[in-house]
Order: sequence, then C-alpha cells, then structure tokens
Amino acid sequence: MTRRVAVTGIGVVAPGGAGTAAFWDLLTQGRTATRGITLFDPAGLRSRIAAECDFDPYAHGLSAELSRHTDRYVQFAVVAAGEAVRDSGLDTAAENPWRVGVSLGSAVGGTTRLEHDYVLVSERGARWDVDHRAADPKLHLAFAPSTLASVVAEEYGAQGPVQTVSTGCTSGLDAVGYAFHTIEEGRADVVIAGASDSPISPITMACFDAIKATSPDNDDPEHASKPFDNRRNGFVMGEGAAVLVLEEYEHARARGAHIYCEISGYATYGNAYHMTGLTGEGLEMARAIDTALDQARLDPTAIDYVNAHGSGTRQNDRHETAAVKRSLGAHAYDTPMSSIKSMVGHSLGAIGAIEVAACVLALQHQVVPPTANYEIPDPECDLDYVPRTARPRKLRNVLSVGSGFGGFQSAVLLTGPGGRTR
Repeated sequence: MTRRVAVTGIGVVAPGGAGTAAFWDLLTQGRTATRGITLFDPAGLRSRIAAECDFDPYAHGLSAELSRHTDRYVQFAVVAAGEAVRDSGLDTAAENPWRVGVSLGSAVGGTTRLEHDYVLVSERGARWDVDHRAADPKLHLAFAPSTLASVVAEEYGAQGPVQTVSTGCTSGLDAVGYAFHTIEEGRADVVIAGASDSPISPITMACFDAIKATSPDNDDPEHASKPFDNRRNGFVMGEGAAVLVLEEYEHARARGAHIYCEISGYATYGNAYHMTGLTGEGLEMARAIDTALDQARLDPTAIDYVNAHGSGTRQNDRHETAAVKRSLGAHAYDTPMSSIKSMVGHSLGAIGAIEVAACVLALQHQVVPPTANYEIPDPECDLDYVPRTARPRKLRNVLSVGSGFGGFQSAVLLTGPGGRTR
C-alpha cells in the first residue's frame, strides 16, 4: 500500500515581510515587493532592481555563530524551518532521528559569501596571490552547498536521508518532490523540505545581465515584473526561503497534527536541448504534469488552479502556457493560472518551494493569488492569468510547475485534506 504524504507545517522568509502570515497578506493584496537594490551598489548594471528580504539574523534569534559564519541563504532556511516545525507542533526530539530527513534546494548556494570574501582576500581583485587571512575562517561553509541541509539537520537532530538539491530554478520543487518520494517509499516518516537562495549579489546580477534575462525597468521597479503581459521584458531577481514539514499521513494523524493538504504527485524531466533555452511546444513540462496526475490518479479536469513558473520572459511564459494546454486540454481555459513572481520576484532555486507554500495556503484559504501588473494580454498566452486581484475559488487539487536552467521541468501536485483515497 502506497504511503500518503501530508503537509503539517509551513515557514516562509520572503520579500515584503518574514513569516507565513506576512507572505500570504502580500499575495492576497496583490502588492509587489520589488525595489531598487540596496544590498550593494548596483551602478553599472543593466538591471538594478530586485525583491529583497528585510532580514536581520539576530532579530530572528539566530546564534552569533550562525549569524557570523553562514551565508544569508542558510540563515533564511534556518528561520523558515523554525517557523515550519513550530507550526507543525512536531517534537523532533521525541522522534526516531533515523526516520527524520531533510531535503532542501538551492540554485546558487553560497555565492554571495564567496564573492564577498573573494573581494576581501584579493583586495577587490587587485591581487592574484590572495591573502587567506582576510577571509572568514569558516568560508568553507559557503563553498559546500551541502551546508544548507546539514545545518538544518543538525538543528533538529535529523539522521535520516539528508540532501541538498541543486537543479537550477526547479530546486525547490525538486527538493519537495524528493521528500515526498522519500516518505512515500518508506525511507522516512518526517522530512523537513523546501529551498533557500540569496542571489542578489554583483556576480549573479551580472550573469543575468549578460543574457538579458532580467528586466531593465529600473525607473519603475514596482511594475517591472509582468508575467504573461505583452509588455514583459524579463524577470526581477528575488531572494528568500520556504520550508514545509512533510509527514507520513498516518504518522501525522496519530499525533493529532493539523493537515494542510497532501502532496499527491511529483515528476521532473529534462529537455536535453539548451542550457537556457526552451522549446516552444512545452513537451517536457507537459510530461511532468501528466506523470504527476498519473501518480495522483487524477483526471486533468480535476485541477482547480495552476501556480505558474511565470518568470516574465517571453520564451518561458509561452512555453508553459503551451504545456498546460497540452496537459489539461480544453480544461486549461477554465483553470486560473497565476504567477506570484510578479510580487516576490524570482529567487532562483528558492522560488519553487515558495510557490509550493503559496499553493498550500491557497488550499487552506480557498483563494487564488493574482498575477500583479498583468494588463495587456499576449495573443500567444491566452489563459486566465488572474490579473491583479486575488480570487476566491473552491480548490481541491492545485498544480505548481517550474522550469530551470539546464532544461529541468518539474511539477508538484497538491490535494486538499481528505481529498485522496488509498
């Protein structure tokens, strides 16, 4: 008998305010958190806007050790995991540690700290023979992406399967999906799952400037992220984290946990096509959607809402519109589909987990978040993108999809509590 997987806790650190309540309030009000970059001087960059988190590790109760020696993305994850575990009511100390796992995703890992300390050890690039004494003595924590999962695992004594997933912008979806399969297959009873990234740094922004993937609307940052709108001209960089507590369904019921929903399907495929390009047909994303539906034993007409990748680049928006139409058929035209990147930016590997958190909250509150700034339709994107205003709607099955550099295409399917059968 296949084991069912419940979501029992949510934690979010996002632009516009830390915490799940602030995050949901931002989404349902259709507010945007994009602004001019303040984390460093962006002069000289093509895109000088981002969705930043106002975040102080000490104010969130992190130790001096974590605050001084870990990168920003690790700190985000620790805070989000703390909220998720508290929300779940789970006493991790009372659990069998071999049955508790961690699955966290990140696209760029410790890039921010590595760049910061390289500037120090090289005297702003002037020295080739760098002076290591200028670096943080624990800089190796930024060098190893595994730090993300290992720090959270240590925090909660998790000795089961522990992994850091890095599959570009689908890292968050994939980390949640791998956690789902870990529980479903019986390798753990509880997995702390999600993703975190802090990519707002000179080197990361320059990388996306070079391929003109980010929006140059520096004079109007609030309206720069325009997924599916015919005026769109690139995404807005973001940062943040989201963490969920996933539990085997009967394990959660036995301790009287509040069950937000179930993870009912997950799949990922590659396009073997191009590092940054997408095919116009959306075949790989459609295959991921179809496989997730098959796992959940659901007909495409059962999907009530699609949380889009919706980056605001022309090739992505058209690609996933085609994929959703291919998988859902005529039902795609009756299904609302929105992008929260219009409000919180694109936090690379973290955004998939943040979007899954938004889907869990949509199921909880029976509300579809809007696509902010959507005003002028693109004739090639002809679905219902929920323009500007949140929409009450009866939701039972919600789909979240994502695309990642390298050709990754992933889909996670969530079902409201009590919606699945054995």
